[in-house]
Order: sequence, then C-alpha cells, then structure tokens
Amino acid sequence: MTTVSVRASRSYEVKVGRGLLDTLGAEAAALLKGRTAAIVSDSNVAPLYLDRTKASLEQAGFQVCSFVFPAGEGSKNGQTYLDLLEFLAEHQITRSDGLVALGGGVVGDLTGFAAATFLRGVDFIQIPTTLLAAVDASVGGKTAIDLKNGKNLAGAFYQPRLVLCDLDTLDTLPAETFADGCAEVIKYGMIGDPGLLDLLETTEFKKDPEEIVARCVARKRDLVEQDEFDTGARQLLNLGHTIGHGIEACSGYQLSHGKAVAIGMTLITRAAVSFGLCPAEALPRLQSLLKKYCLPDATEYGAQALYEKTLSDKKRTGSTIRLVVPTAWGRSQLHQVAVPDLLQWIEKGLSL
Repeated sequence: MTTVSVRASRSYEVKVGRGLLDTLGAEAAALLKGRTAAIVSDSNVAPLYLDRTKASLEQAGFQVCSFVFPAGEGSKNGQTYLDLLEFLAEHQITRSDGLVALGGGVVGDLTGFAAATFLRGVDFIQIPTTLLAAVDASVGGKTAIDLKNGKNLAGAFYQPRLVLCDLDTLDTLPAETFADGCAEVIKYGMIGDPGLLDLLETTEFKKDPEEIVARCVARKRDLVEQDEFDTGARQLLNLGHTIGHGIEACSGYQLSHGKAVAIGMTLITRAAVSFGLCPAEALPRLQSLLKKYCLPDATEYGAQALYEKTLSDKKRTGSTIRLVVPTAWGRSQLHQVAVPDLLQWIEKGLSL
C-alpha cells in the first residue's frame, strides 16, 4: 500500500492499494465522531460493492443508510443533488456523522457537493471505483454538479477526510471505462512528468497499477498544495479539458469525459505545434500513446460549435480564457488567450 498525504485547508491521506474497501469501517471510526454513515453510490457500482462497504461500516459500529441513483453524467444535476439532501435530512444525518462516496467521478462530485452544503458542511470519505476518479476526481476537494449550460458550474472546494483507492475495484471496470482513466493518467505525464509517459509507452500498467496511480495522486497533491483554490498552477490539470468540455457538451454528454479529454489534448497539442509553441514530434507521439490505451484523437464537431460550447467554461475570465498548452513532450504551461482568438486555436487543433 502507498500513502500520499495532502496538506490543504484540511489535511488527509490518500491510500492506494488492494483490499482497502474492507478497512473502511476502522478508518472511518478513527476519523468520525458520530456513528451514522450515509453511503452514496450509483446503479452500476452499488450491486458490486455496496454490501461490502456497508458490512465494513456496520462491523465498526456504524448505522448505515444508502442512497443509490442512476449511473451516468446525466444524474449529476440539481434534482439528484436536492434528492440527496432530502435523503440526508430524512435520515437525520448530523454534522458529526459522515458520507461515503462509493463510485466514480460523478458519485464523488455529487457526494462532495452535498457534504459541503448539507448543514453547512459534514465530513465525507471518497472511495473511487474508477481509474479516472482514483487519479483525479477524488483528490483535491473539487465538488460540483452540472447545469444545463455546462459541466461543474455549481460546486464548492471541500476536502474529504480520507480517500481509499482500492485497486481491486479497477478489475471490474469495463474496458472503455478503464480507458477513460488512462486519458487522465496521460494528462499527468503531459503537464510535467515525461518519465510517466515513458512508463506508459513501455509497460502495461493495468497489471500493476499502484505505482502509476500513486504517482498521479502525488502530482495532483503537489499542485493542490500550491494552489488549492485553482487560481494558478492547479489549472495545469485542465490540459485537454477546455475543448474537451466543449466536445462533451456538443455530444449531449453521450461521449465520456475521458475520451473528450483525450481529443482535447490532441487538439490543443496540434494547435500548439501550429503556433510554434511545441515541437512537432510531440503530436504523433501523443496520438500513438492514446491509441495504445484505446482512446480517440479526433472529433466530428466543427470549430464554431466547439467554440460556442467552450464560452461557458469556468476558466473564462471576462474577455480572456486560460488554456493549458503543451510546450514539449511532458511539459505544459498556462497560456492566456483572448476569447475571440479561441476560435482560431480550435480551428488549428482541428486542421489535419
């Protein structure tokens, strides 16, 4: 097992290893003053892991209730959020009790936002069950729900008390869902870890993911500790996300987040090469790595449609938007772009 300590506004540990789900009860008992826990999960994960999670908590003396919602990004909305708050109120969850997010990024985002706002803040524990959530969404305290006009537009910065990344849960992931997480892993390499990219090129990390998952978590920890509230260095984690969110929106959120990020990374790298900001050889190398991990590198949507969808991105500030731009293999930097010029960046990214 590998432990990564995060020193943010609230310090906590991220534990990465196998068999950690069964340790939840003991871990929670040491952290929470109350003895009531509400597990939040979705219709995909609950049949696999809800009973084990509940049993671990009950063995440690907790009374447990569970809230399960339909799986998918479409559930990360205001109605599900309000339903969850009403559920917590009905079960008389107090500020000394805790929530447990059992699932992928949608579950973690929704649970975290509910924890941040119910009773003005209750503790929660993240148990990510997807690779994407393990390396990214579960760490750092970003919580949110989607609005009709864009992803993650209502949310809060709210750190968990503990993150348990049980790598056994990755074994039950569909291949496409695992690939989504690979996009975020590749992102970590592209923003500042060429050694990670080398590992991804030469190994098949699914067989032994602990080192790479922990490496990604440690990289995110470093950026969160520098910039917890996402005003500077932490924005490097948005590589591929600005255009990627536009692609997701154009698809009506039918295209998964990981695939959209993979395409977004390709487009921004191609644009950076076109503007002379990045060596040309970085683009085919990135495309080859994405192909190895079964990820796409192109989209059917046009520049104007993508441009219009990106205008609601959170990284827009007045008349400018901050892009994360690759400048070398394994290195990226923040680049401020005037909003009208964003269309040209997207056009360059789409050009072949």
